[in-house]
Formats: sequence, C-alpha cells, structure tokens
Amino acid sequence: MSAPAAQPAAARSRRPRRPARSPGVAQLTIERRDPVGRAARGRAARAAVPRESHAELSLPASRPDPVSLLERQAATRLPELVGVRYFRMLVSPFTFSRGTALVMAHDLAVTPASGLTVQACGDAHLSNFGFFASPERRLVFDINDFDETLPAPWEWDVKRLAASLEIAGRGNGFGRRRRREIVLAAAASYRTAMRSFAAEGNLGVWFTQEDTDRLRGRYESELTRRQRGQSGRELARAPGWDDLAEFSKLTTMVNGRPRILAEPPLVVPLADLVTDRVEAGELAAGMSVLLSRYRQTLQEDRRMLIRQFEFADMARKAVGVGSVGTRCWIILMMGRDRSDPLFLQVKEAEPSVLSQFAGASEFASQGQRVVAGQRLMQAASDIFLGWQRITGPDGEQRDFYVRALRDWKRSASVEGMVPRGMRTHGELCGWTLARAHARTGDRIAIGAYLGAKDVFDQAIADFAAAYADQNERDYQALATAARTDRITVWRAG
Repeated sequence: MSAPAAQPAAARSRRPRRPARSPGVAQLTIERRDPVGRAARGRAARAAVPRESHAELSLPASRPDPVSLLERQAATRLPELVGVRYFRMLVSPFTFSRGTALVMAHDLAVTPASGLTVQACGDAHLSNFGFFASPERRLVFDINDFDETLPAPWEWDVKRLAASLEIAGRGNGFGRRRRREIVLAAAASYRTAMRSFAAEGNLGVWFTQEDTDRLRGRYESELTRRQRGQSGRELARAPGWDDLAEFSKLTTMVNGRPRILAEPPLVVPLADLVTDRVEAGELAAGMSVLLSRYRQTLQEDRRMLIRQFEFADMARKAVGVGSVGTRCWIILMMGRDRSDPLFLQVKEAEPSVLSQFAGASEFASQGQRVVAGQRLMQAASDIFLGWQRITGPDGEQRDFYVRALRDWKRSASVEGMVPRGMRTHGELCGWTLARAHARTGDRIAIGAYLGAKDVFDQAIADFAAAYADQNERDYQALATAARTDRITVWRAG
C-alpha cells in the first residue's frame, strides 16, 4: 500500500494517517510484480518529484522549537537520567545530532518524497552502523539501532545518514570540498547499490552480505599505516568483545555470587535502586515474568538455549544518546559456571518518532515493532532478539525488547576519522542502507527513480549542508536552554 508516486510527504501528512504496514514488494499485486512496470513506476515518481527537489530544506515558520520537542520526549523518561542525555548531547553538534531523531523526523516530513516506501531505520545516523557477530559467529557490518524503525519513505533514512556525515566532517575540521566529497560518495554508494540490487533476484538480495575480509580491505586501503594497524587489531580482537569480557568489567563477587557493579547514575544495580525489600522483590519478580514470556517470542531452538541460563542479577543502565532516560535494564544470566555468563539488555520501546508522520505501527507492541523491523533490515540478527510487555510497580504497561548486551559489537570512532576513512565508512553505510531497503521496498522502482547519473547525489549533498547549518542552530538553542536553566544538565563527577 505505497503512497501515490506523485505525492510529497508534506502533502500526504495532511491526510488521515493509517497504520504503517509492511512496505514495498510484499504489497504489490501479481500484475505489478513485472520489472518493466515497476521501473516505469519509479520513472513516473521521478517525473512527479524530481530528484533535484531533494536538495530542498524549506522549514515552515511553524516549525516546533527543538528544545520543546526534546522536553516532550523527556516527559515519559526517568527524570534522574534526562540530565545525562542533555549532557551527552551538549558535547558537540555531532553528539547533539545523535539525539535528534524526533527533531529531524519533524523536518523530514515536510521535504519532498517519491511516494516509494521501505522498512525505514528511522534513525540512520552514521553512529548507528557498526560491527557485530552473526549467529554463525562471523563478524558482520550492519545497522545496529532500530528503536525508531517503521515503514516510511526511503529518502528519510538517506537524508539522515547524509546529514550526519556532513556534521561529522565539520566536527573533524574537514573543509567544505572534502565534506561534500564524503556525502556524494555515500549517496552514490546507496544509488549504485540499489540499482545493482534491482537487477538481482529476490533470494540474491535477501542473502547478500559483505564479507568481513573484504570490508577490512576497503577500510585499510584508505587509512594510514598507523590506522591500518589499529583497525586490524580492533577487528582481530572482536571475538573478545563478548559476555565473558563484560562479566570481568561489570561484576564483582559478593558472598560467592556475582553482582553487577554500581556506577551511578549510569549503572544502578537493583539492590541500590530499590532499598525496600518488598518492592525490590516485586521488580525482580516482574522481570522474571518478562523473561519467561519473552522466551516465547524466540525460535524453539533458542528457547532451549536460554532456558539453560538462570537469573543472577539486574541493574538499570543509561544507554546511547537519544535513548537516555528510557527504561533500560541489563540482566546477568549464568550458565554452567562462572565462565559462562550471558548479559541481556531489556530496553523500553516507545512509539517511533516517525509514527506521527508515516502512521502508527501495525504492531500493538512497540517491542515487536522494533524486533520485526530489525529482522527485516539486518542481514543477520541477534539470536536472543525478542519482545514483551510488562506492567511495572507503578501500574503502567510498557513495551520492551530484549537483545544480547555485547556480542562483538563495535562502532567506528567517527571523531578520529580522516577524510579518506570517513568517505570509505560513508560508502559502506550507504551500501548497507540500500541493502536493507532493497529487502523490504520496491528496489526496481527505487533504482529507476535514482537513475544512472548523479543528480540525486548532488541534491542530497546540498540538503546535508543545509541541514548541518540547521543542526548547529538547534545545538545552540539547547546550549542556551542549559545556560538559562530552562533545562537541567547532569555534571560528571
């Protein structure tokens, strides 16, 4: 049920919004599966919404105050952690941009869109791509944040990625020409990959993965000798970024039992968070119920595996930048002995920031929305990925999704990249995003819309530069709010 090709997002947003359902090819009739017709659909969309129009960033005078949007998000979050979120966002315009998925969703909703939808990430920021282990214990590169995933225009993800590259380049002191080259390369990588996927069969697209050795070659060919050595060591150490390594860092032994170490307010064990024994018991019991029900969302073989672990301890943990303040727990599970730990992350799932513009999720559970989107977009997903709804001690029902806390996960250090390295990283992110979109959207129509020339790439580079300017103004607005005590910012130490 894709929107009409000729309509931009701004026009569609004035219509009553329906639930956002699985997009793209899955919704096509048998007659419309014809590649020729699908390509014609893409070219018709291009005629209605020219590729050059994606350079536009004409924000209305009624644009919401970005600080007000952040305050609105904070209203449903843990008050004692909201200041941590502001603290992290105020480090730089780049870290600020990581927490502004809601702000940018408002802005993207009034930009031109082709009417071709995909399962969108919703927060395709440069920092939300990285390495992790596949179920076969191979190191893979993919998108790794799906809190905002929802069927939506594919352009929104591309524009968020491009803007984050431009912002990162400014933060690293790159000149205007270098920054534009980086963004152009990422957009071209997305475009050419999508056109390549358009020529492949459905199974070919679904099972496409980038080999880690090839990824390493692409990275290291663009790095200095010192950086190549560091990159190689990081990838070689990947199998050490596991639960056993986390166990040694995050726990201590108390009366012969492992307990999670406190690092308030970032990590607060249950025993420190709730001093009342009855309330602590209720919370632990509730988490036990969640884990029991969560197992039912896993495949049968994975249910068998997780039943072999037993609950040991739990703690509240502040995570990410944009997610700080949402309810998030780390759960320590123990297997056969002390050398066999498993850390799970149980993270609150709120409605996607895209939902007021692209429609509410078809899933009643926001946790299921996140899990379904991640499984659709990732080439290989966490075997412990599941969801559940729980009623808390305050009587409120909340949705959560569950995943492994640490499984070789590693994101690139964007702040330390040189121009060549960032360009290569951006190209890889562009390819990865195209593969995710090709799995769920009409890749033939999108490929035809993009075309063989760099018209779209140039427009996206213009948009990214304009949005980076807007991001700096919004960052200053948050800084002013902190100086005038409109918001309270946590101070480390």
